[in-house]
Amino acid sequence: MGFKSDIEIAQETEMAVINTIADKLEIQDEYVENYGKYKAKIDYRMLKEYQNKPNGKLILVTAINPTPAGEGKTTTTVGLGDALSAMGKKTVIALREPSLGPVFGVKGGAAGGGYAQVVPMEDINLHFTGDMHAIGAANNLLAAMIDNHIQQGNVLGIDPRRITWKRCVDMNDRQLRYIVSGLHGKPNGMPREDGFDITVASEIMAILCLSSDIDDLKQKLASIVIGYSFKDEPITAGQLNAQGAMAALLKDALKPNLVQTLEKTPAFIHGGPFANIAHGCNSIMATSMALKLGDYVVTEAGFGADLGAEKFLDIKCRKMGIQPDVVVIVATVRALKYNGGVAKTDLNSENLEALEKGIPNLLRHIENITQSFGLPAVVAINRFPTDTEAELQLIYDKCKELGVNVALSEVWGKGSEGGKELAEEVIRLTDAGAGKLQFTYDVEASIMDKINAVVTKIYHGAGVDYTPNAKKAIKQLEDLGYDKLPICMAKTQYSFSDNQTLLGAPEGFRITISNVKVSAGAGFIVVYTGDIMTMPGLPKVPSAEKIDVDNDGRISGLF
Repeated sequence: MGFKSDIEIAQETEMAVINTIADKLEIQDEYVENYGKYKAKIDYRMLKEYQNKPNGKLILVTAINPTPAGEGKTTTTVGLGDALSAMGKKTVIALREPSLGPVFGVKGGAAGGGYAQVVPMEDINLHFTGDMHAIGAANNLLAAMIDNHIQQGNVLGIDPRRITWKRCVDMNDRQLRYIVSGLHGKPNGMPREDGFDITVASEIMAILCLSSDIDDLKQKLASIVIGYSFKDEPITAGQLNAQGAMAALLKDALKPNLVQTLEKTPAFIHGGPFANIAHGCNSIMATSMALKLGDYVVTEAGFGADLGAEKFLDIKCRKMGIQPDVVVIVATVRALKYNGGVAKTDLNSENLEALEKGIPNLLRHIENITQSFGLPAVVAINRFPTDTEAELQLIYDKCKELGVNVALSEVWGKGSEGGKELAEEVIRLTDAGAGKLQFTYDVEASIMDKINAVVTKIYHGAGVDYTPNAKKAIKQLEDLGYDKLPICMAKTQYSFSDNQTLLGAPEGFRITISNVKVSAGAGFIVVYTGDIMTMPGLPKVPSAEKIDVDNDGRISGLF
């Protein structure tokens, strides 16, 4: 087949009209809202007709701690879905929407890769159906209403020094992390310190992904805590009467998007929170639709299993009352060598010693899924062209020594045919029966006990240290009655610890909690570790420098 770029492969594919894909799932035309020929939004009201239908099998795809380049979790998800479909299983894929931050930053496109992609790849990566823009607009409307309220007399007594709501933009822009706004005189607002998050880190994104309908959305939006008053009382978006207008901006974004893979397997792509600074899962509505319409649903959780899978299980599954039938843990030779100490620039060279040193990272993720969470798991070795037979065999042998299910995945180069071994193992495990999901913590436990449970059980850390600011924030949330919510850890994806240079399977480390903030609308508490940031920056040579478009509108360089 040769090694064509992802975008070249995608552009050579003849897509089916999206209504044909909707027909595969027996979705009635009245619920299909076309966005051109190859994309559609599906009205979530169709779920009422399926409420008594049993769910299909749920397969969660997660991964070990990645390298900065990404290791093909989405590619594996898409390829596994295609492989199950090729084997005659009615399969639906459920993914997150890409953020423009990584698209123009480090990773390039985020719609799978090689011969395991969702299409139209360029649209999905660039604007798609406008959901990200709607989320950003709703976020920034609330920000504008906060500052306008202060300008117009501040009846609620909002303390400008204690506004926690930030503006957002879906771009890596470090210049906007900390700003001063409202300068140049009284007509231009109250001068105050301000800042931007990347759109995928906005609480609006999390709310969209965790809402079940428009009424639920409005209730969650109204519950957003935007800051505190001079009397130390929380101020909500509902007190500013912002929820109705915000919901109006989000009414179409709330509907899941339907697209297809290169092999025409149906795929819902909806919502896109990052797993290192948010809960990292696609929307509950897209997952619910997929479970009702398919016999097998393949979904993914962001970044490593210590982040994405933990939040999928402890937040999303708790909220939806579901659990995966099997968990796929994606591992690559490259990422394991990276965890064994090899520099990113040297990952393409064989290094069995470093590979063996990095394998404990994989083993710890396996232990977490099978023992801490109590779920059946299979390791998918995602093959890269630079992997050697000796390296692949070493991973295979180490997994077999521990009695771990393992399958080679070659979907990047071979599509569904390259995912057959993995699909067969997934079917075998789902037929054998699911385990019983064990949550990491009791949601009724104290905030500190919940944090300690994640740090010791999932990260395998020795304990937790709190800054004075974090202790004060926790005390305030307890006093306000927000302490019985699940927690959402904000942590680097490159390490089990909060230090991104501490690779492999470290032990004896402690996690430092720098701040704690309630996302009352989303229904969880965000716990900030180390120096994690909610607005990334571009690298020295951003992917944006390689992206172009010609006179025919044909895009190049998008991975």
